[in-house]
Amino acid sequence: MTPTIRPRRLRATPALRGLTAETRLHPRELILPMFVREGLAEPLPIGSMPGVLQHTLDSLRAAATEAAEAGVGGVMLFGIPAERDARGSAADDPQGILNVATAAVRAEVGDALVVQTDLCLDEFTDHGHCGVLGSEGATVDNDATLDRYRAMALAQAEAGSELLGLSGMMDGQVAAVRSALDEAGFNDTALLAYSAKYASAFYGPFREAVDSQLTGDRKSYQMDPANRREGLREVELDITEGADIVMVKPAMSYLDVLADVAAVSSVPVWAYQVSGEAAMIEAAAANGWIDRRRAVEESVVGIKRAGADAILSYFATELAGWLR
Repeated sequence: MTPTIRPRRLRATPALRGLTAETRLHPRELILPMFVREGLAEPLPIGSMPGVLQHTLDSLRAAATEAAEAGVGGVMLFGIPAERDARGSAADDPQGILNVATAAVRAEVGDALVVQTDLCLDEFTDHGHCGVLGSEGATVDNDATLDRYRAMALAQAEAGSELLGLSGMMDGQVAAVRSALDEAGFNDTALLAYSAKYASAFYGPFREAVDSQLTGDRKSYQMDPANRREGLREVELDITEGADIVMVKPAMSYLDVLADVAAVSSVPVWAYQVSGEAAMIEAAAANGWIDRRRAVEESVVGIKRAGADAILSYFATELAGWLR
C-alpha cells in the first residue's frame, strides 16, 4: 500500500506547529532603536511612527528599563541636538545629548542589555549629510569624515557605549574607527558595520524622528537598490577591516541580500526593520486592512528566516513581551 503523504499533519494543532517550526525568535535577538532629543520637557510622539517617541533623558531611561525587563537584547540610541553645525560638533562633545544619554542608560540598566550608539553625523549636521562636506559644499569628503568618526567613536566609548553602529557608509570607516579605539585602549568596544546600507525610500519617517536637515539625497555614498552583489563586496571589506558584526539595511526589501550575506559571513549578521517598514504595518493596521500583531510577527520572522542573527525593530519591546 502506498503511504499517504500529508504534510498538513504537522500543521494540525498549535502544539504541533510550535514543535516543528523551522525558525524561532527569541527576545534576546531583538534590538530597540530609541531617539533622545535635547531640550525636551516631555516625550514627543513622532507623527509618522505611531508609538515611537523622541525621548527626554528620564523617559529614555524608563523605556530602556522596560526593554530590559521584557528581555530585549539591546538598545540603539540616536541623539538629536539642540544646535547643529556643518561639522556636527555636538556629536563628539562629552556633554552632547547622545553621549550624556548613553551614560545615563548604562547607569540605569547596567549589563541587563547591550547599550549601543549610532555613529553617524547626519543627526548632528546642519546640512543633514552623514559626513563633512567638501570645500565646494556639494559632496561628502570621505577622509575628513573619517576624522570626525574617530572623534565620535572615542566620545561614545568614553560615555559607555558597548557597541558602535557605523552607519555612515564611508569607505574605510571600520578600519579608521577600530584603530582609533585600539590606540585609546578601547579594545573591547565592538563595531557594528552597516555594510549593505541602501539609499532607500523607506527611511522617510526616520528623518522626521531625527528632525533631519537633509535636502537632496545620499545616493553618492549609500548603495543603489538595484545592486545585489555589491552588498557582499561591502560586507567582505568591512569584515577585513575588523567589523565584529555586519548589517543589512533595510531588511524587508533586501531579504535576498540578507540571505546572501548570511550564507558567507564569518561574523554575526544583523538586519534593520526600518521606520518606513514599521510605518506601513501601522498604517495598514490602523485602517483595518491587516491584523497588526500577526503582521509584526510575520515580518520579523521573515527577516530571521532570511538569515538575520539579530534584528533592530521599533516593535522590539512589544514583540519580546509576546514571545515570553
